[in-house]
Amino acid sequence: MIPTRSVPEVIERARDLAAPALEAALDRLSPEVRPLARYHFGLDDEHGNPVEGRQGGKGVRPALSVLSAEAAGGAAETGVPGAVAVELVHNFSLIHDDVIDNDKERRHRPTVWAIWGVGRAVIAGDALLALAQQVLLEAGAGDDPMAGARSGAAARCLADATAAMIAGQALDMAFESLPGVGVDSCLSMEAGKTGALLGAAASLGSVLAGAPTETTNALRRFGVELGLAFQAIDDLLGIWGDPGQTGKPSGNDIRQHKKTLPISAALATEGPEAEELAGLLGRDGLTEGEVVRAAQLVELCGGRTRASEEADKRLASALLALESASLVESVRAELVDVARFVVTRQF
Repeated sequence: MIPTRSVPEVIERARDLAAPALEAALDRLSPEVRPLARYHFGLDDEHGNPVEGRQGGKGVRPALSVLSAEAAGGAAETGVPGAVAVELVHNFSLIHDDVIDNDKERRHRPTVWAIWGVGRAVIAGDALLALAQQVLLEAGAGDDPMAGARSGAAARCLADATAAMIAGQALDMAFESLPGVGVDSCLSMEAGKTGALLGAAASLGSVLAGAPTETTNALRRFGVELGLAFQAIDDLLGIWGDPGQTGKPSGNDIRQHKKTLPISAALATEGPEAEELAGLLGRDGLTEGEVVRAAQLVELCGGRTRASEEADKRLASALLALESASLVESVRAELVDVARFVVTRQF
C-alpha cells in the first residue's frame, strides 16, 4: 500500500469554492427540515447554534466535480453545481444508512435519527435528494442556449448514479442474511453502492462544461474505479479502523454481519479458520470477544490482504482511465493526487 499522504490542496480549494453554494442550497429547505440538514453537515449544533470550524466529511466528491470541469477546459465554478448536487446525494444516503444500520454516531457526533427520530431523519434525507436535482437543473438557467441541455444531461447522470447506488445498497442489505457471498458478487454490489456516485462526481463537472463524450466517459471510468478502491479501504476500516479516525467502533461491519470484500474473500477460502468464521458470522448478538476473534479469522484467511490488493489494483485502473483521456495536464496531476489520497486513508 502507498504511504499515507496529507489532504491534497485541491480538496481544500474545492470545499472553499462549493461551501457557500451548498449552504445557500440548504437554506432553501423547509423550516422543518433545514435544522436537521444543517446539523448533519456540521454547520449547526442540535440547538441551531453555528459550529465553528469544518465538521463535514473528506470532501473528495466535490473536489472531483470541480476538477472534472477544469480537466475539460472549463472554469472551476462550472463544476460547483455538480459538487453541491453530489454532496447532497451522498449525504442523503448517509442519513438513511445511519437509520438502516442503527448507528447512533457519525463524525464523533450523534446521528440525525438519534436526536430527532427515524421519521424526521428519513424526511431530511429525502429532502436532500430532491434538492440535488433542483440544483443541477437550475444550473441551466441563463442566456446560454446550451446550458439547459448540459444541466439536463448532468441531472440524468446523477439520477442514474443514484439509482445504481440505491440498488447496491439494497444488495448490501440482502447479503447480510446470506451465509456467504462470492467476491465477484461483492465487487458488483460495491460498484453500485460506491463506484456509481464517485463516477458521477468525477464526470459531472465535465458534463456541465460541455466536454466531448469520450472525455466524460473516461472521467466516469476513473471515478468508478476510484470508488471501488475507496470502498476496499472503507471495508478495511470497517473492521480494523481506529475509532478515533472513523468515528465508529472497530469491527462494526462484523457486528452488522456485512459481507464486505475482506469478509467475503475470507469466507471463500477453505479450512478450519473459514469454517469458524462462518459459524461466528451466523450468530446474532456477537460478544466483543467474538468480534475480535472474527476479525483475527478474516485476517488469517487472507481477507485483509485481498482487500488491500484490490484497492491498489483499482487505483491503477483509475489512473489508466485518466491516461486515456485528453485532459488539461495540470488538472490530471491533481486528479491523480486526489486518487492516491483516497487509497491511503489512516487506520
